[in-house]
Amino acid sequence: MRSRPGLATPHSDTPRPQRDPRQLARLLVYTRPYRALFVLGVLATLLSSGLGLVFPRLFGTLIDASFLKIGSTDTSQLDRTVLMLLGIFALSACFGAAQAYLLSRVGASVVADLRRAVFSHLLTLSPRFFGDHKTGDLTSRLTSDVSTVQTVTSTALAQLFSQGVTLVGSVGLLIATSARLSLLTLAVIPFVIGTAFAIGGRIRKVSREVQDAVAQANGDAEEAISGVRVVQSFTAENAERRRYGVGVQASFLAALRRAVLQAAMSGAMSFLTFGALALVLWYGGRQVMAGDITPGNLVTFLFYAMQVGITVAGLTGVFNQFQEALGASSRIFELLDEQSDLPEAAAPQPLARAEGRVTFENVSFQYGGQPMLRGVNMNVPAGQVVALVGPSGAGKTTLVNLLPRFWDVSGGAVRVDGQDVRAYSLTSLRRQVGLVPQETLLFSGTIAENILYGRPDATPAEIQAAAEAANAHTFISAFEHGYDTLVGERGVKLSGGQRQRVAIARAILKDPRILILDEATSALDNESEALVQAALERLMVGRTTFVIAHRLSTIRNAERILVMDAGQVVADGTHEQLLAQGGLYRDLYELQFRQ
Repeated sequence: MRSRPGLATPHSDTPRPQRDPRQLARLLVYTRPYRALFVLGVLATLLSSGLGLVFPRLFGTLIDASFLKIGSTDTSQLDRTVLMLLGIFALSACFGAAQAYLLSRVGASVVADLRRAVFSHLLTLSPRFFGDHKTGDLTSRLTSDVSTVQTVTSTALAQLFSQGVTLVGSVGLLIATSARLSLLTLAVIPFVIGTAFAIGGRIRKVSREVQDAVAQANGDAEEAISGVRVVQSFTAENAERRRYGVGVQASFLAALRRAVLQAAMSGAMSFLTFGALALVLWYGGRQVMAGDITPGNLVTFLFYAMQVGITVAGLTGVFNQFQEALGASSRIFELLDEQSDLPEAAAPQPLARAEGRVTFENVSFQYGGQPMLRGVNMNVPAGQVVALVGPSGAGKTTLVNLLPRFWDVSGGAVRVDGQDVRAYSLTSLRRQVGLVPQETLLFSGTIAENILYGRPDATPAEIQAAAEAANAHTFISAFEHGYDTLVGERGVKLSGGQRQRVAIARAILKDPRILILDEATSALDNESEALVQAALERLMVGRTTFVIAHRLSTIRNAERILVMDAGQVVADGTHEQLLAQGGLYRDLYELQFRQ
């Protein structure tokens, strides 16, 4: 479930960076490829908002045309006003629909690009990073956090422009309609803005807490689901339910606190807005009774006052969205700002086709402050088969993981063909190294797709040839859909031996110069082991091979055996030489055969 270099992986205690409003500017960078669509959407928004400002004036004219001409038979002004209103409504609806489509498209595009960017960056990080972070937390940032910022890159910005135009226009028309009533209405705005800023900051903080709690719950769920066989075998279902329930409860309580804050802001906005309208209606009614303004002007003023109130409330809603997005974007940019601890050289050298010479020069390695390798020296000629043996925790897997640079040495150097592996580009180096681990990971696709992982441009004939060399073609052909058979998540529909042979076919197709076999047959039955061992022997021909095995019977014929203990090479020789020398190798050998 978590990557680890031999021993337990420590959790990261790195403090989280502070949320910075400049994250919003970074977020908007992702809208640049769609700025034409965005500008069109904003223009549609502005036109729709501008037309909305005309409506109250025409409605006031309609009122006066109806009530101030009681008894008149001339309805021409009334008819013209209604037709103009219908035209404005139609245009406003068209521009509104255009705005909704264009900005939704921009938002969806930005979210897709942001997810691709985050995922692509994750693939560049080292196993150390993934050992320090839960998979569920990373997927939560990739999904729910990115979705949270979608509104900012689409509708929220459009609403900001729209509400801004409506607010400025409505205030100007308010003053033009009645200056004295305007003063009464505008006096409420400072209270509205103050309330928004007072509560908005707390909403942003709680929104981050919601995202963190959801990510924690997702991480717990991912661990339980991926290890469901272990959970069920230990009858730990109730413990996992409780653990997941704690995370869900934490996210629920945080969401509840956010809902309370949002409800408080909404209630305050509603009270201030409609309270101001009630005062305007009271004072405006007295002016109509005194003959200072017409009923139509009062209705017009009320509409503009309502627009001001609704616009200010809308702006506070946009403000809330920005606060939530800043909380989510901080988690996203934490990932994008994460630097790999496997930096490439300024001018990395390509490794087109390695000879396969491998040298370890006084190699030491620490993980989490704990020494795991100490002073390892080894020179392996091209094409040699080297077996690594020793007790658990001796550092065998850690040593070979330094070859493809899953980790970097703490001291000394690992060389391929005489050159430090850190001088090569990571891509070209790893293309020369093939890995067949004990726990084979197949992806949830077809058998052919999993073999193609070794070389995506391979032909069907090359796929079959690799499968035949791996002793896999016979069982693949027995399936109803052959190479198009779905293997299920992690290859669950195949047996252990079948999965291992597909992995070997994948490695054969990759054609690496350096091969790492990490306990490749230890979990198989005798029949499967024989088939897999035969396939491995074909795979090893002509390649520099490192074989890690606990069962010494599987490596007796290795050209060279290195015995490791406590992170050091304590013996080096052939099977017969090491038995004659005595020591740890003979102890391990005799213990296994005695058992």
